[in-house]
Amino acid sequence: MEALTRLLHRAYADHAAAGRVFFASYQSVEDTGSRLRRGECWLALQGADVVGTVTVAAPYAALDGYPAPVGAGSFWQLAVDPAYQGAGLGRRLLTLAEERIVALGSTVAVIDTSADAVELVGWYRRRGYARVGTWRWDVTNYESVVLLKDLSAV
Repeated sequence: MEALTRLLHRAYADHAAAGRVFFASYQSVEDTGSRLRRGECWLALQGADVVGTVTVAAPYAALDGYPAPVGAGSFWQLAVDPAYQGAGLGRRLLTLAEERIVALGSTVAVIDTSADAVELVGWYRRRGYARVGTWRWDVTNYESVVLLKDLSAV
């Protein structure tokens, strides 16, 4: 849990430096464990080092009012160590998350990220995600854009 938490802090540090305080940029080891227990945690390893991760759940237990269809799957804590970014690992973790959501019985993925993270929102949009609403988490300092992707063709 400690190594994974350190990875999350490193992976989200640039967002925090830009003023977008993602929960993963400061969460505790206990928070990491709690978030992992709500889904399947997948790790990318380089030797014994954790260099990437994603946590997947389907169906996703969304809070009341969250703009997600019933039965949708989701993923969170998608992170790649900055030393490994730009080599396609994030795209491979995204593909894995989508495939697991389908294998778990959902045909739709719903996620959210900072509306101010324009480059990240664009990355998801280029991969087929469309905006369906907004959400405000109490553990971040920004409004989230909620994105949805139809996975029926995956």
